[in-house]
Amino acid sequence: MKRSLDGFPGLLDLAIYPKSAKVVLTYDSSQTDEAALRETLASSGFPPAKGLSMPEQPKPWRNLKVIASVTSGVLLLAGFLLGITAAPELLPKLLYITAILIGGYYFGREAIEALIFQREIGIELLMTVAAVVAAVMGQLGEAAMLVFLYSISEAVEGYTEEKTRSAVRALMELAPSIALVKRDGRETEIPAEELVVGDVFVVKPGGSIPTDGVIIAGFTTVDESPVTGESAPVEKKPGDQVFAGSINGSGAIEVRATKAFADNTISRIIQMVEEAQERKGKSQRFIERFGKRYSPLVLLAGALIAVLPPLLMGGDWIMWITRATVFIVAAAPCALVISIPITLVATLGTGARNGVLIKGGVYVEELARVKVVALDKTGTLTKGQPEVTKVISFSQSVPQENWLAVAAGVEARSEHPLARAILRYARTQNIHPAEVSDFQALAGAGAQTTWRGRRVFVGSPALFQKLGHALDDATAMIRRLQDEGNTVILAGDEADVWGVIAIRDAIRENAARAISHLHELGIHPVVMLTGDNERTAAAIAREVGVDAHHAGLLPEDKVAKVRELSQQYGHVAMVGDGVNDAPALAEAAVGVAMGAAGTDVALETADVALMADDLEKLVYALKLARRNQRVAGQNIVLAAVVITVLVIGAVAGAFTLPIAVLGHEISEFVVIASGLRMMKS
Repeated sequence: MKRSLDGFPGLLDLAIYPKSAKVVLTYDSSQTDEAALRETLASSGFPPAKGLSMPEQPKPWRNLKVIASVTSGVLLLAGFLLGITAAPELLPKLLYITAILIGGYYFGREAIEALIFQREIGIELLMTVAAVVAAVMGQLGEAAMLVFLYSISEAVEGYTEEKTRSAVRALMELAPSIALVKRDGRETEIPAEELVVGDVFVVKPGGSIPTDGVIIAGFTTVDESPVTGESAPVEKKPGDQVFAGSINGSGAIEVRATKAFADNTISRIIQMVEEAQERKGKSQRFIERFGKRYSPLVLLAGALIAVLPPLLMGGDWIMWITRATVFIVAAAPCALVISIPITLVATLGTGARNGVLIKGGVYVEELARVKVVALDKTGTLTKGQPEVTKVISFSQSVPQENWLAVAAGVEARSEHPLARAILRYARTQNIHPAEVSDFQALAGAGAQTTWRGRRVFVGSPALFQKLGHALDDATAMIRRLQDEGNTVILAGDEADVWGVIAIRDAIRENAARAISHLHELGIHPVVMLTGDNERTAAAIAREVGVDAHHAGLLPEDKVAKVRELSQQYGHVAMVGDGVNDAPALAEAAVGVAMGAAGTDVALETADVALMADDLEKLVYALKLARRNQRVAGQNIVLAAVVITVLVIGAVAGAFTLPIAVLGHEISEFVVIASGLRMMKS
């Protein structure tokens, strides 16, 4: 591919993604003939695509590699049948030679190109040498069988590897190709890739959302599972964000696009998965380096096996050359080289389909080795949004509904998160904020206002103690609420305390269950890191079941704690929001961002992005990574055992060339099938 575009005018950048069968290039339109570029790409097997698409293998009857291999097999069979009849001896030989030339054309050409242009001795060259040597030795039938079996396995391998991309293809199919956009007062259908920021588009019930946006009209529920992995539909109203690829429920909605098609969430996920598939883990890089050194050594060893025994021990030349040929085939590391990448590609795709975006093979390996998990509190263990947890009335003269209305009236003038929590609670109780006047903020204490001619205060217990109120009866109850992690707000006038409002950052419903599952996986300790005060941190820690907590931490303190945990326990995964916790995420062996859907910073900074605000996705990611390591390890062992057995049999003369080829190809397909197990969720 690179050679075909080498020196092409105006070409600025070229990125090749072999695992995704994709090429991305950048060119200068003023210097580049686009039609010629498209023609060159198409002739190289990479026709330009529109929107979200993935190249597919051609149908077998249109695949030249398959046709060549099948033709080789037919000629092999015809030669064999003629060989057992009274036909002239020359005829089956000609058929065998033709089968070798046709079947070996593609992998033979690849072998020569790799040797000349890349200075590499690969598996294709080993097979080519083995076939040529067998043919020269007069074993035309065996050479033709080797060529047929290897060529058919090479042709079919493309179809089996294509299955690993099914998860990404499923994501591509979620985004509709057509969008119903409102322009000039009319609804018009346009290709989804033509949507631009600011466009208003309509999504009918049951339709897929073409790009990220904000609802401006309509109420509905949206299935976001394709993007976040969240199984339950989410209620949406005007002002709420929606993601590309999610599926609209029963209500028609109008959405204003906030991202162009190429930049929306589903496009970003697909792009990152494709890039992640190219980022190799340490074990994969080792196997590939091993393969590059191993194949030349196999060829050298084959030459020595063929030459040394006859020269030094007077062995039979034909016998040892035959054994050397079988050895070269038997020792070829196909299954070994493919054992890790096939598993990894399936793992990354499966994770993305379930709302877990892992940025590359190295992070899959690091996840599998995690021994301790550090969790940010706000936005990770909690929702990051204060909520009223308890309301207690003290006054007999002012009903609870009235003093809550006054409190809401006071807080309506504030932008503080606690004020918004009180207003939200009042709305859920159908309580309207009371009309108040003469509002005055009391720095660090609360606020005062006038209601029905009396002076009213809303604020901390310290404010009411300063006003001279005796809180003796309420002190124990206030302390208990504070020990539970609540911020306590009092409401009353100059003479009386009317009641107490307890507010706390709500703990995620499944946080405790997720921590329990982490413990079941052997993750010890699970540590909470927070900038919040010790009392609140201790309360949250007790409730969710973490093993330890550290409160009052600045961002640099979190980095120091992660470093300390790494030194003490080993591999640490740090889980945060991907923004405020970026330094700590970078310090950890694996940085994990929660709720990354639609958040560019979180997607960019983390090694692993959990698309939903669901801590149990972390448990899923750890299990997926560990399963990947088990399957990859099994594949390596299987490939190594098969190679060892075949090599011993080849050198001992126990295996013929066809048996070595069959063992080699069967082991390769078994490894591929084993790796594809990772496609199961």
